[in-house]
Amino acid sequence: MLETIHLCKRVPSPEGELVILHDIDLRIARRETLAIVGASGSGKSTLLGLMAGLDTATEGTVRLNGHDLGALDEDGRAALRAGRVGFVFQSFQLLPSLTALENVMLPIELAEHGQPESAARAILERVGLAARLQHYPRQLSGGEQQRVAIARAFAGEPMLLFADEPTGNLDTHTGERIVELLFDLNREHGTTLVLVTHDTRLADPCDRTVRLDAGRLVNGAT
Repeated sequence: MLETIHLCKRVPSPEGELVILHDIDLRIARRETLAIVGASGSGKSTLLGLMAGLDTATEGTVRLNGHDLGALDEDGRAALRAGRVGFVFQSFQLLPSLTALENVMLPIELAEHGQPESAARAILERVGLAARLQHYPRQLSGGEQQRVAIARAFAGEPMLLFADEPTGNLDTHTGERIVELLFDLNREHGTTLVLVTHDTRLADPCDRTVRLDAGRLVNGAT
């Protein structure tokens, strides 16, 4: 499903070139759940961005479902993600001017899947938000916003889901419920899951865990 080959990311800084990621080789199988763990600043989110085609590497290759992301321009990478890739972020990333229902309908409409409204209603009911369909993000709690974000991520029936610190803005109890929901939906949909977290407990349910330390994979590289 996803492969990185000798992936490197360097950026200029006042002190000289800064190496964020160094020689990352990683292979992720279809339907696998993989956790990428490491301390803040270890390069986890940068690696996720490169694997998702949200950023470009300094060196190396990312292949997503057989496609070389480096051979595509920004529009090409966006087209490849559409209908194939979902995201759950720490900061929810809901559109404030849209209701919960409209936020979840958006990826379904973009992927041109079936009936957007009925599909969005069904998955919002699945995550326990049947009574919040017409609420705007500002009217929802943090946990409810993340439930909308998870519903939106799965609504387009993605093959691959990236989750970047999905419980980072939630209290412990709410975070545990969100993690349970995330993994339940992932099993139901048979999605490949790449989870980025600093919390090793969050990584425990995954099939495999790799660790980043100062931009290098220190174990489980394949």
